Amino acid sequence: MTLIEPRSFLTSLFDVAVTAADPEAAIRAHLPARPKGRTIVVGAGKAASQMAAAFERLWDGPLEGTVVARHGPIEACERIQVLQSAHPVPDEAGLVASSALIERLEGLAEDDLVVALISGGGSALLPAPPEGLTLEDEIAVHRALLASGAPISAMNVVRKHMSRIKGGRLALAASPARVVSLVVSDVPGDNPAFVASGPTVPDRSSLEEARAIVSRYALSLPERVMAHLASDAARAPSPDDRAFAGNEVHVIASAAVSLEAAAARARESGIEAVILSDAIEGEARDIGRMHAALAREVVTRNRPVSKPVVLLSGGETTVTIPGDAYGKGGRNSELLLSLALDIDGIAGIDALAADTDGIDGSEDNAGAFADGASIARMRAAGIDPRAHLVRHDAWSAFAASGDLFVPGPTGTNVNDFRAILIR
Repeated sequence: MTLIEPRSFLTSLFDVAVTAADPEAAIRAHLPARPKGRTIVVGAGKAASQMAAAFERLWDGPLEGTVVARHGPIEACERIQVLQSAHPVPDEAGLVASSALIERLEGLAEDDLVVALISGGGSALLPAPPEGLTLEDEIAVHRALLASGAPISAMNVVRKHMSRIKGGRLALAASPARVVSLVVSDVPGDNPAFVASGPTVPDRSSLEEARAIVSRYALSLPERVMAHLASDAARAPSPDDRAFAGNEVHVIASAAVSLEAAAARARESGIEAVILSDAIEGEARDIGRMHAALAREVVTRNRPVSKPVVLLSGGETTVTIPGDAYGKGGRNSELLLSLALDIDGIAGIDALAADTDGIDGSEDNAGAFADGASIARMRAAGIDPRAHLVRHDAWSAFAASGDLFVPGPTGTNVNDFRAILIR
């Protein structure tokens, strides 16, 4: 086996995965033809400003537009207005931004082109409650969904039925102009209608499904929200609507592409790579234990694959948070703390779990590293790792052990990245 330093190796795989999702390279390959009329750019998501700046550099012609990024560092644009709002819980700035996007699309003609730059995080960044509901109602829905443990696909079914933008409604606002959506996917399966709850891409999920999800996950929602979901006014547009007929949708970057790039880099380094899946969902701590079980099987029994090997996976896990247990961290940190507990004392396993946008949950880390000695380091620092897992406070545990991974915002977002090196 080639001599490597585990954390440097795992970091290099993360870097390659992020580079494979670079907005400029992805947009260059999917530039639409110039229209006879105006070119309007709209968009939202964690990669919004980077996508907008890349589009400006690549577009040979006049353009104007507005995109919405989250609060924090952004890439400057010259012709496209960049507004900012809150993630993961909507704020007042998001209401202003949503109205600005809708206004940007007023009065368009058939010869005009709308380019929609969509990336993960847009659901929270674009609050636009329907008539009769308020921002507080939308915040209540977001908080209930985030705490429910529901998969992202189920969350988006609910969100798109209580919005003036989601579920394809932003594209309807652009009609009769043609809309070309360039999507950086952060959802398992890469369904573009689920990215940012599909502001320009309708899907066939029904209002009845949304009601069933509210019931299944026992969501506690305001009475006004429940009344809205009980009415036909909540129905989202159908993909069969003629207003969508001439539109195009392109998924330009995804977890699948990024994982393949990481696997290729690992093999170049002399380490075999196995991609488990790019669409893993489920409770973060359970998925952590599953990954730990696979790693233990390989390191102790050399099956189902032989070591040395790196196991790669992506997707989006969830964290179900009761009202009385809310610590620091995010789903990647929680997953890795669960994994660390299950590989405690086992040599030959090194793991990285991180969000490809560079931020995992509530803090400034993308995720964390773990190895067979991580738990011992936590205990030596006075930390009870299992207690921290119970109260969803993985960030504090990894901060104490010196295992946080902090690359900073990356400018893209193709969801979670996990790499487990087994030697």
